[in-house]
Amino acid sequence: MSVSRLRHIPGIGVDAVGDAADAAADPEILRLENLDTDLRPPPAALELTRAAIGDDAANSYLPFHGHQVLREAAAAHVGRLAGRRYDPGTECVGVAGGLNGILNTLLATVEPGQEVVLTDPVYAGLVNRVWLAGGVPRFVPSVATDRGWTVDPERLAAAVGPATAAVLMMGPSMPTGLVLDDAHWSALAGALDRHPAWLVYDAAMERIRFDGRPPSHPAQHPGLAGRTITVGAASKELRMIGWRVGWVVGPAEILADVKLVGITNVVCQVGIAQAAVAAALADPGADADIAAATEIWQRRCEVVLDQLAGYPAVRPHGGWSLLIDTRPLGLSPAEASRRLLHRGKVAATPMDGWGPSGDDYLRLVFANEPAERLTDLGDRFRRALT
Repeated sequence: MSVSRLRHIPGIGVDAVGDAADAAADPEILRLENLDTDLRPPPAALELTRAAIGDDAANSYLPFHGHQVLREAAAAHVGRLAGRRYDPGTECVGVAGGLNGILNTLLATVEPGQEVVLTDPVYAGLVNRVWLAGGVPRFVPSVATDRGWTVDPERLAAAVGPATAAVLMMGPSMPTGLVLDDAHWSALAGALDRHPAWLVYDAAMERIRFDGRPPSHPAQHPGLAGRTITVGAASKELRMIGWRVGWVVGPAEILADVKLVGITNVVCQVGIAQAAVAAALADPGADADIAAATEIWQRRCEVVLDQLAGYPAVRPHGGWSLLIDTRPLGLSPAEASRRLLHRGKVAATPMDGWGPSGDDYLRLVFANEPAERLTDLGDRFRRALT
């Protein structure tokens, strides 16, 4: 690489598999490589987006930090789940999607060389943004069990030390579907009391849980309320991927810096999308809508797990994807991905760079194919891998 900040950033692999599947132009290929979904966004959001095309106020850079209606809806949404009130003027800022919010937040909280704690395996896009901000990832291993992924709360807390600038957590985590709960937040509260740092909470999928329970938001914990920065997005729960709208919510003193980074980075969000996202967030039926979508995604997940019962697949507790350990198959994830695409017509992503243990896993996204299209997945695997 020509500049040092890219030295540890190899890419995410999804683009290469997606490009190969696109080039094949074969409708029989199961598109399990990219975090898309075929479930449509809320109808009201579609209507407001169409209406915004003719609204001159939506065709503007201003306001740089997000339209008032978006910031009010996002602050109220996060506040409801966190059990506290956030001021939409000083404690909320709009961003161009969740990962833009993550990068802006890391740039506002991490000094070069400081550590950022993450679970492993984890989405390469999060790891790469830590490196891009000048931080150093410190990974806490998640353990694959027969019941799914777990991470020891005390081991998570022990990773926090004097060099820690931030703890970057996601729940359910991508791509594992790991769910964090009060035990993790309590352990982290003690650690962050001893070593003050920010808890950056990626809330993109927090309501996509398969146990039927509400989100476990870290700011609900008294010891974390003043240290938690919540980054949310419309892409997953609301299925508004192409709208590129997200939000960052947290204490006013750090949000002032996040806003400064934002106006220096992407500047503003998609104008024609913000009112639609605000309406979808504030809809009284939003929880029920997301629960209905989650039921469909969970059903698809169960089909995949049933089809791959003879393979080392790890059950997720939420989210849109699950992992297969390719070591027992005697294959690298890259080779398994290649064989699946060319022999089985299955597009799946190898996880090189997705944390230290990512090199052992293949990711399958179950959110983008109907259940009836997944019923021969086992046959496709056998044809490709044996």
